[in-house]
Amino acid sequence: MSRPVPKPGVLDIAPYTPGKSGAGVSGRVFKLSANETPLGPSPKAIAAYKAAADALEDYPEGTSRVLREAIGRTFGLDPDRIICGAGSDEILNFLAHTYLGAGDEAIHTTHGFLVYPIATMANGAINVIAPEKNFTADVDAILKAVTPRTKLVWLANPNNPTGTYIPFDEVKRLRADLPPHVLLVLDAAYSEYVSRNDYESGIEMVATTDNTVMTRTFSKIHGLASLRVGWMYGPENIIDAVNRIRGPFNVSTPAMLAAVAALEDTAHQDMSRTHTEKWRAWLTEEVSKLGLTVTPSAANFILIHFPLDKGKTADDADAFLTKRGLILRALKNYKLPHALRMTIGTEEANKLVVAALAEFMGRK
Repeated sequence: MSRPVPKPGVLDIAPYTPGKSGAGVSGRVFKLSANETPLGPSPKAIAAYKAAADALEDYPEGTSRVLREAIGRTFGLDPDRIICGAGSDEILNFLAHTYLGAGDEAIHTTHGFLVYPIATMANGAINVIAPEKNFTADVDAILKAVTPRTKLVWLANPNNPTGTYIPFDEVKRLRADLPPHVLLVLDAAYSEYVSRNDYESGIEMVATTDNTVMTRTFSKIHGLASLRVGWMYGPENIIDAVNRIRGPFNVSTPAMLAAVAALEDTAHQDMSRTHTEKWRAWLTEEVSKLGLTVTPSAANFILIHFPLDKGKTADDADAFLTKRGLILRALKNYKLPHALRMTIGTEEANKLVVAALAEFMGRK
């Protein structure tokens, strides 16, 4: 039987598998599997979204101008060097479509975001994995993986799902030692949660090079995950190239207006950041007391490692927590079969997880 056949390589791609959202149990469920903010979006963003309902028959402004200008005001950037998308995922795919072709290579680290290999392989390029050191990107390993066919390097900083980051000096060293034709993509989806003095999201590097871009999202600290809004800051030459393949009206008007309102509500962002810092430290300490290893995180989640002992594995813990309505993220598809990722939740959710883990580990 004759039927359409996907182009070579497509069926070799492992589909993106999101974290489970339901427990299949009665009672309350705490979804801590998707790095969603427990505080929700700014009330001002909700109001802006609802107000947009009066003109749903109209197409959005095709360049996301109002949002690009708001981002420019917030960060002191030229709006003409900003592009917006349906989540930063869409922009990552734009970059792959623009700069990768058959036989090219793109590098990401061992536990890098799953969209990177999907975007790479969908364009016929070869996915190259650079080893990490202590669940953290290793600049020397990335540089060692570079070949004459390398066209792009994906770097999530902080990284999902490990929560680790590399200092800005290391990012600068990476850029300086990469060939100038290689595009460095700095994925800063979790940058708003980082409070370390040696961190920089990438704005400075993009402003001073013509071969680096930075992507950001409104899905995390701004709480607009369901609206799918992201953005990229880049050199004029890259923005021009990507805009040539970007479809018109790719960001809806309600999403744009909600994102603008979210940017302007700095008090809500500060509240989310304070909540995350407090409970990230508390969870790291309390879970560690149970005899479990927690990878130090700079994001809004923690990575919990479990032993290999029968009855105490990550799979066992996942099943135990799920029965109690506590949904964490299993990470087999991230090559972390012995770990679970926990989004920092409400005070109640955080304390329930620690209590359940104490019971699971026989500490209660």
